[in-house]
Amino acid sequence: MKKSHLLYPLIIGIFAALIWFIIAQGERLPEKQQTPLTTTLTPAAATPAGTGVLNELIHHARNPLSMLLFQIIIILCVARLFGYLAQKIKQPAVVGEIVAGIVLGPSLLGLLWPDAMKTIFPAGSLSNLQFLSQIGLAFFMFIVGMELDISKVRQKAHDAVMISHASIIIPFFLGVCLAYFTFQEFAPANVSFVSFALFMGIAMSITAFPVLARIVQERGLTGTPLGSMAITCAAADDITAWGILAVVIAIVKSTGILSAVVTILLALAFVAAMFFLVRPWLQKRMTAVQGTKTKVALAFFVLLISGYLAEVIGVHLLFGAFIAGVIMPQEMNIKSLLTDKLEDVSVLILLPIFFVLTGLRTQIGLLNEGHLWAVFGVIMLVAVSGKFAGSALTARIVGQPWQEALSIGALMNTRGLMELVVLNIGYELGILTPQVFAMLVLMALATTFMTGPALDIINHYYARRRHVVSPHSSAQH
Repeated sequence: MKKSHLLYPLIIGIFAALIWFIIAQGERLPEKQQTPLTTTLTPAAATPAGTGVLNELIHHARNPLSMLLFQIIIILCVARLFGYLAQKIKQPAVVGEIVAGIVLGPSLLGLLWPDAMKTIFPAGSLSNLQFLSQIGLAFFMFIVGMELDISKVRQKAHDAVMISHASIIIPFFLGVCLAYFTFQEFAPANVSFVSFALFMGIAMSITAFPVLARIVQERGLTGTPLGSMAITCAAADDITAWGILAVVIAIVKSTGILSAVVTILLALAFVAAMFFLVRPWLQKRMTAVQGTKTKVALAFFVLLISGYLAEVIGVHLLFGAFIAGVIMPQEMNIKSLLTDKLEDVSVLILLPIFFVLTGLRTQIGLLNEGHLWAVFGVIMLVAVSGKFAGSALTARIVGQPWQEALSIGALMNTRGLMELVVLNIGYELGILTPQVFAMLVLMALATTFMTGPALDIINHYYARRRHVVSPHSSAQH
């Protein structure tokens, strides 16, 4: 055996003996006397050892960081479970995650086991989840902006923009009409009709571009004329809708007409600067700098500054994150690189937190009277007829066959996550009451859920029709 191997236990033994010697000497020191200002504590000997350890563990479990981690674990487990179940019935995972949020909220868990809900999600802990969800949404909107290919919108600008704008203006008009008849009963106190009507309009007219894109991908429609047209329409819809939303937020937050005009002008200047100044500069910098980390850091810097400026102007952090994603250079690998880094974190971890926060705000139990469900039925009718019918009829007018036109209408009727983002903004601004918020969340869930079955019905109908027509044609021939 080497001498160094023998020295190891000798050195450890010497220092262990010295440590024991110092501790033994320290035990002989006189105890420090308690001063009058010192709080009297219960002696450890007076408390049973097991109870003391248990109390200590409970205390540690209740500190803010432990509580936040526990909440995230619960949220992720339930969201993954319901996302998996949704995919089993051929629905997007986002549908299951929205349902998971409602299940963990007062609509189900709070109804069946209120003590458990209060223990898992105490009121004082929700602010931490709120901040995390906002960060996740900012990352997600950044990804949505990067996924938009403006060049495709330009290539099919005429038809796509016509369908997109019709799918916004028609439901927006119907939403404003609905607001006129529901304002007196359902609008919060001290909220103007303009604010309430504009938010009802935007809630009726939004389309979930990310969910639509994934449905198109899952159904193998990506390279088809239908898939290309639907994605292009949704892209144009997103750009237009988020521009309208920025204007609506500016009007709602303003203290007067002058303030609203200034906010809108600042927002326009911000968008112009991002496209005509920051975008060319970013293109040059991404080409000049070397190394992946530097490029990612630069992209994050643009995202944070853009979100900050949008928030300061008064048009919301998410609008700034969306614009930052849109101006990312197209011809480089930076978009796929950023998407790979951000998508897993935002979609798998942070977005489920947003769904649960939405679920905690959704109180379906408030819809406890028949006329409230009748109002919900009217909301569904307005939402589906405005978006589905408006998109389908316009697609038919611009020359699409009926099958493709109806399919575009079904896809554009998908609201999903984007609708929830708009609704939460309206809720936080105090424009939507808990009752209206619950109705609109259910509408978002129902319209997203019906997209897949609607496409199946349309395809099945036209397949049967072709099958019926085909034998006659053959016989005549």
